[in-house]
Amino acid sequence: MRSVTSRAVLGIVAVVLTGAPLAVALQPARFGGALVVATSSDPGTLNGGITTASPAHTVADSIYNGLVQLDAQLKPTPDLAERWTIAPDGRAYTFTLARDVRWHDGQPFTASDVKFTYEQVLLKYHARTRGGLESVLESVDAPTPTTVIFRFKRPFGAFLQRADVTEAPILPKHLYEGTDILQNPHNATPVGTGPFKFKEWTRGSQVVLVKNETYFKKGLPVLDQVIFRVLPQASLSMVALERGEVDYLDTLPPADVPRMRASKAFTILPTLAGPGGSFCINTGVFNLTHPPLDNLKVRQAIYYAINREFMVLAVLGGLGRVATAPVSAGVRWAHNASLPPYPHDVARANALLDEAGFGRGAGGVRFRLTYIAATPQIHSAEVIRDNLRDVGIDVNVVPLEFTAAQERTFVRKDFDLAFVSYCNGPDPDIGVKRMYVSSNIQPVLFSNGASYRNPRVDELFDLAAGSLDLAVRGKHYREIQEIVWRDLPYFWLVETFRDVGFNHDLRDPQYWAGNIAERAYWVKPR
Repeated sequence: MRSVTSRAVLGIVAVVLTGAPLAVALQPARFGGALVVATSSDPGTLNGGITTASPAHTVADSIYNGLVQLDAQLKPTPDLAERWTIAPDGRAYTFTLARDVRWHDGQPFTASDVKFTYEQVLLKYHARTRGGLESVLESVDAPTPTTVIFRFKRPFGAFLQRADVTEAPILPKHLYEGTDILQNPHNATPVGTGPFKFKEWTRGSQVVLVKNETYFKKGLPVLDQVIFRVLPQASLSMVALERGEVDYLDTLPPADVPRMRASKAFTILPTLAGPGGSFCINTGVFNLTHPPLDNLKVRQAIYYAINREFMVLAVLGGLGRVATAPVSAGVRWAHNASLPPYPHDVARANALLDEAGFGRGAGGVRFRLTYIAATPQIHSAEVIRDNLRDVGIDVNVVPLEFTAAQERTFVRKDFDLAFVSYCNGPDPDIGVKRMYVSSNIQPVLFSNGASYRNPRVDELFDLAAGSLDLAVRGKHYREIQEIVWRDLPYFWLVETFRDVGFNHDLRDPQYWAGNIAERAYWVKPR
């Protein structure tokens, strides 16, 4: 029989003596061992400061820390920062950093690392941070080794939600200063402050992390290893999970969810957040610099031609909903629910193409487009290809590995159509703004891929960021949506839901965040 601690025994005695009901919840035993996580793509980089791609953050977010963590309700809690204060006018945030934090190579972590990371990495290469902060952040000051002050040009209400490890992983200044950030060798052999240290990376196969024995959060982590296995096919991931070859799957194939829920061997949990962000919309990207996509009627015709209800059923297995606005319906205070619909209407699509002057030629083809699709998104691309064939548009779908697809879309701009999961974040300033502001037309992953420009949209994003009143901010965001819905630089397809699944003996994975394993443990020896 398992022994009971003296504290637990005293608790039982106290309950009995007071005549209260005898109900004591004993804490389960906590075991370490290895956690094997399935991921659909190779991370491409282990520097989360230069990308918002979920495969990178799935791994890297366990190596680094942010100033704050987001809890299951996406509210900020302490991480590298023990506490913080916000100036009454909303223009300054002061963080007091945790003491005795060290990088994995033994060097001390200080406020200068935070200042360097924001100024030299995030504001240059992280699409969401650059898009959200570039126009409003005035300075980052580090007056003491444990104090960082962010000063803004005007009140900024969304900063804490963008200071976690996904939006702002803090990097070691002593290893990156004076180097080419994008080519630094530590992007492949990372050194962080996080709960797990890098051990090895076999590209295309797996990444192995080991326990940080000197982690600044006492008693954490419990696990000895986290192994991220690359399994590109969802069917293979499911087989591996059921055989016990992997322990955690961050996106269950929709068709398998009912069967997995009926099993007692697994825990199945729904979530709208994950390593790449929250409230995600699968989005089609028009390259507005490529004719005929610079013609609004052509873009409208393409949107009318796509059967998004079929996509929800056939591709997502019902785990999603048709996107009705550029901001997710999950961000209720900012979502615009009054926009006119774009229903599946082949006749309307054909009429618009005729009006635009693109008649059918040989074989009924009006024109041809190249569609770049990462391999995990190929089924959605195939639905779109088949839909557009019905209105005389010949689409060449080019399937590429995830990292290669994003590089061709955002860096090389070598595409006509592309497919991106743009996560909106808990606040539109985090996940939405980077898609539309003209300052973010840069060779930066997950930035303004459409090369869209509208001065009024730029102005409204600044106005929304500068207010602390949620009602005022929501009004600005709804006006933004009216404009971009009319301009149609993107075509918003479906809002995705997902279920995570993991071994029933695993406890406390932070499944809503990138740093899933910091608090996780096994209730049985592994």
